[in-house]
Amino acid sequence: PRPRSRNHSTTSDDRLLDTLMRRWLDALLHIDDTPQRTAAAYALGVFFGFSPFLGLHTALAVAFAFALNLNRVAVLLGVYSNLPWIIVAYYAGATMFGAVLTSVRLPHDFRERLTALFELSVFHSTFWEQLAVLLRPLLLPYTVGSLIGATVLALAAYPLALGFVARRRRSAATRTDQV
Repeated sequence: PRPRSRNHSTTSDDRLLDTLMRRWLDALLHIDDTPQRTAAAYALGVFFGFSPFLGLHTALAVAFAFALNLNRVAVLLGVYSNLPWIIVAYYAGATMFGAVLTSVRLPHDFRERLTALFELSVFHSTFWEQLAVLLRPLLLPYTVGSLIGATVLALAAYPLALGFVARRRRSAATRTDQV
């Protein structure tokens, strides 16, 4: 068995470590940012979540959060606002909008070629080569449409997040004052 004084110092060491870890996490995550900075972090995440950088959106958003010294949790919440059940509809709509803006038209046999593509195995390079050829004309509309959509959504997300964060902070302050 350990001596009593050893247990007491371990408890103090644990509290010190806990305090240091909490301070480090608070500084890393920017939990105590102003409502405006937290809302900006969320809006930045929404922008990347709906941007054409699908697949890189998380890494880019976190990199920008570090570079701009923003709340990382709020950025990630914004990124993951683009939920799996809306992602296909969003990007299809954004690409169609981009196609209208860029005057890009689908080939007349697009549907047939897409159907034929899925008769191939995704495990063969032929599938991926034909997919790239089929989708290449849509790259510009996809980029333009989703950049515009991401910008509009981020601009809408900022005031909504600001209102939410400010209301939560006032509510928390009221509860603290009542105690």
